[in-house]
Amino acid sequence: MRKAIPLIPAMQCIGVANFLGAPGAGPERGPDALRSAGLIAALRRNGLQAEWRVTLAPGAGERMQALYQLLLDVADAGEAVVAAGAKPIFIGGDHSQAAGAWRGVGRALGWAPGLIWIDAHLDSHTPATSLSGNLHGMPLAALLGYGDPAMTDIPGPSLDPRRVAIIGVHSFEAAEAKFLENLGVRIFGMAEIRSRGLASIFSEALRIVGGEGNGFGISFDLDAIDPVEAPGVSTPVAGGLQAESLRQALQGCLRDRLCVGLEIVEYCPDQDPQGRTARLVLDLAESAGRPGSAELRHWEDKHGARNYAPLPVVLQAGSGCWLTDMDGRRYLDLMSAYSATSFGHSHPRLVAALSSQAGRLAVTSRAFSNDRLPVLLRRLTELTGYDRALPVNTGLEAVETALKAARKWAYRVKGVPVGEAEIIACTGNFHGRSIAIVGLSSEAQYRDGFGPFPPGLKCVPYGDAAALEAAITSNTAAFLVEPIQGEGGIIVPPAGYLTACAEICRRRRVLFIADEVQTGLGRTGRLLAIQHEGVRPDAVVLGKALGGGLLPVSAFLADDEVMQVFTPGDHGSTFGGNALAAAGALEALDLLEEEELIGHAAELGDHLLVSLQRIARNSPVVREVRGRGLLAGIELNPQTDAHSLALALLKRGVLTRETHGTVLRLAPPLVITQAELDWGLEQIADTLAAWGTPLPQAA
Repeated sequence: MRKAIPLIPAMQCIGVANFLGAPGAGPERGPDALRSAGLIAALRRNGLQAEWRVTLAPGAGERMQALYQLLLDVADAGEAVVAAGAKPIFIGGDHSQAAGAWRGVGRALGWAPGLIWIDAHLDSHTPATSLSGNLHGMPLAALLGYGDPAMTDIPGPSLDPRRVAIIGVHSFEAAEAKFLENLGVRIFGMAEIRSRGLASIFSEALRIVGGEGNGFGISFDLDAIDPVEAPGVSTPVAGGLQAESLRQALQGCLRDRLCVGLEIVEYCPDQDPQGRTARLVLDLAESAGRPGSAELRHWEDKHGARNYAPLPVVLQAGSGCWLTDMDGRRYLDLMSAYSATSFGHSHPRLVAALSSQAGRLAVTSRAFSNDRLPVLLRRLTELTGYDRALPVNTGLEAVETALKAARKWAYRVKGVPVGEAEIIACTGNFHGRSIAIVGLSSEAQYRDGFGPFPPGLKCVPYGDAAALEAAITSNTAAFLVEPIQGEGGIIVPPAGYLTACAEICRRRRVLFIADEVQTGLGRTGRLLAIQHEGVRPDAVVLGKALGGGLLPVSAFLADDEVMQVFTPGDHGSTFGGNALAAAGALEALDLLEEEELIGHAAELGDHLLVSLQRIARNSPVVREVRGRGLLAGIELNPQTDAHSLALALLKRGVLTRETHGTVLRLAPPLVITQAELDWGLEQIADTLAAWGTPLPQAA
């Protein structure tokens, strides 16, 4: 009688502390090690029920008899889990346990499940063909009904070879392959996987094992993964599967109504002193239980505050300038998280720097010094030419730091009456969303419902130096300005504007503060965007790119006259200047210099703007192109909705967003190649050409 398996049942883990089939001890410690590493938490993280049912171990006695009894126990445990309506997760131990695991599952179902066997080896020897005699090289043959009675005589149906698919094999004897081919088992070797891609292979394997709507299981030997990524295995073999490809292939399999169980074997914690393989197992297990993109978007909408309206894509991985969604589709990133990922996604040097530092020291608070922050402070000040830097986390915090410094400077140095200091910003600005900062904003939505705002905040038109001069009074402490307004629509001020503002501020003894959170660190083809006019502000705010796209890191930089207003206790941040953030920022600054990204942004930025202008000339939809370096905006006709264009580009594999309704923002990672950029520009040109007329307003 066939048993129906619920769509998303509870998961019950069965540990098998066994090494009777292995060449030596080690894998028997795998189940407890993975349990201690947080396997149950990884399974539960995506809303699945999971518990550890039991850990089984072989008894004393002759090896084959002890193994036979253990396999009976494993089969009984698996049968009990399935009979209770749950999915068993078998955690080994060596792979010989599979001879009991899937017989027990089949017994409960009333039929043998299909089986995806992920392994570097075929595991299809019999005692007559095995050169080593190691039993962990025999379980698949036993499940097919061939081999030693201690492994074949476990009660339960034998596998149907036509519903077995082996993935990742690249270390085997010819006799095994011949045996399986004669039975009709489909073998996907590494050469075919490299040619077709694991996603395609896995899809075909699922069709084989789940044909006609029958259930299937997955038996996964960790040695299938290349030992560079998974060193903690019994019999490592170079040239295996890539962990990220396997993670994507396994994604959501435990939620598949046809999946009846999962087996993970051959973890050897003694070979994994840094825990890399254990973390990989947890990552794979979490991926196996992950819901699809529609469900995740529903969770975000249901459980999160609705202060964002993301495009309809759920991203799960990134490398360089490319991002990958839950379905494995790749997108060219032309937004760089508002410049935060200027070095691309998962830059190997940045990941290595953070991983190394995280293993030593991460956070102590500024109550104590750490060995990374002084190095970062020295590097930042030498790079920018300012006397001092004050590290915080987000761009908003750095701007708030600048406002506090300006006010206190006004009172202590300039002599402004206490409580009367004024700060001037520009209309169309975006400096953050704190109460004080939105008090400087001219955007109605940013202010609506959040007042009253602190006094002494003014706005003047951007690009109008005369308006700044007129607004300054004896109480003015500072003028805060973006060298290019990003959120405001990629607005580049008139030539000479910043120079004129700097001169006015010097003459009127007002601090000139440049907000370079989005434009700094090479984005516009200079270290700082304000350097295009040869201006040296009194203070600079940095952020986003400073963290390398991996951590929030920001800083306020100024000379002693300004920075000396702070004394211990005046201002601080628990995480600001932590060792982990400092290590990441140092590596980011090294990359900026060593990979010559500033010059690259200048050169490729010219190409970007020339190309966009050519596209604009051929499109009735485009009103204007503007920008500098690798920061550009496409202004569309007022009747055209930039959000619709962003959605159309999403379908073509390009990620960006609109701002102010009619402007499409382009800010690719500074590491982008011309070929990648040209591909993105081609998609933009084709999208605009396909519309031909102004895009309809989005619903």
